[in-house]
Amino acid sequence: MPGDSTKSVHEAEPFDEHTGSLTTPIYETSTFGFSKAEDVPIAVADSGAKGYTYSRWDNPTVNRLEKKLAAFERGGDGAGFSSGMAAITTSIFAFLKKGTHILAIKDLYGGTYGLLHDLLPELGFSTDLVDTTDFGALERGVRKSTGIVYIESPTNPTMKLVDIAKAAKLAHANDALLLVDNTFASPINQTPLELGADVVLHSVTKYLNGHADLIAGAAVASQARAHKIKMMRREFGGTLDPLPAWLILRGMKTMAIRVRQQNANAMALAEFLSTHKKVATVHYPGLKDHPQHQLARKQMKGFGGMLSFELKGTTRDAMKFTESVKVATLAASLGGVETLVSQPYNMTHTQMSAKERASTGIPETLVRVSVGIEDVDDLIEDFRRALAAV
Repeated sequence: MPGDSTKSVHEAEPFDEHTGSLTTPIYETSTFGFSKAEDVPIAVADSGAKGYTYSRWDNPTVNRLEKKLAAFERGGDGAGFSSGMAAITTSIFAFLKKGTHILAIKDLYGGTYGLLHDLLPELGFSTDLVDTTDFGALERGVRKSTGIVYIESPTNPTMKLVDIAKAAKLAHANDALLLVDNTFASPINQTPLELGADVVLHSVTKYLNGHADLIAGAAVASQARAHKIKMMRREFGGTLDPLPAWLILRGMKTMAIRVRQQNANAMALAEFLSTHKKVATVHYPGLKDHPQHQLARKQMKGFGGMLSFELKGTTRDAMKFTESVKVATLAASLGGVETLVSQPYNMTHTQMSAKERASTGIPETLVRVSVGIEDVDDLIEDFRRALAAV
């Protein structure tokens, strides 16, 4: 089987048979014509495999990306979306039916938390969010009506882990599906489908694209489940446009080398922060004192480019740190080539109340770091200067 760098360059992207182009063409079109009327119903029934009809349904450029994503996540097929939240909401709704109960962990991206904690209950669906690191709570939370178990691992922004293989067995014992947001890890570091998950979700904006220049999402599953998600995507309309799909294909060519450099930089930065007198705690699964380090070693191939740390001091001290970095930038999002810092309490997790953030382990002094590919000595010196300014 080809390695990750080889797949990054070549997977699902043969040179164009008509022109010899090494780059996938951008099929920037809304609709597709037919020369024979009898071909229309075939294309409508099996869009993307037997022909194309309308780009909200399927598009050749987007399909190339979906096949590439499926290969990396070891799935049957993928579905591209206009954002990560479009991928999450559409995938969840694809497997909901009247009376379905959704069981999830508490440590979730703010948008996902709002969907499960607020929106779905308003629509009549029962949801429960349990303590992330207490697997017994997950076991006790399963009901006969549980149809979806939803997790992130590592979590945003506390870098907690869930045992994906155990969560899959728990879900399947109840005839439920396990959905895993794999954005923080990326398929370079973790492949949940191989651990038993049923659907893997990504904010493609992040590590898959890697250049902070577009918004996109994706779901990967078996062919049958991916088809069901795509049918729901037709109705919800959050289909990925061909131009960003092409940009993602371009970005993915360097994904393996980018992510490996981010892994190495994050490890070095975490080790530096863990010894600094102004830092109370560092959350990074690659550190040996991380409470789930052994689980990380078991289910991850790399520890990722994300970390968070708690400053000793006040909210204002944490703000001062984020204002003082020069190589890094104070900004939302993650996964790009540039290092970003933020305070989750006032940026990514505002959907939670102060009490909910505190119970989840998100104090106001917590700083989340998306580590880029800069020279690590420059990053460490930048953080050293910023901490000195606190």
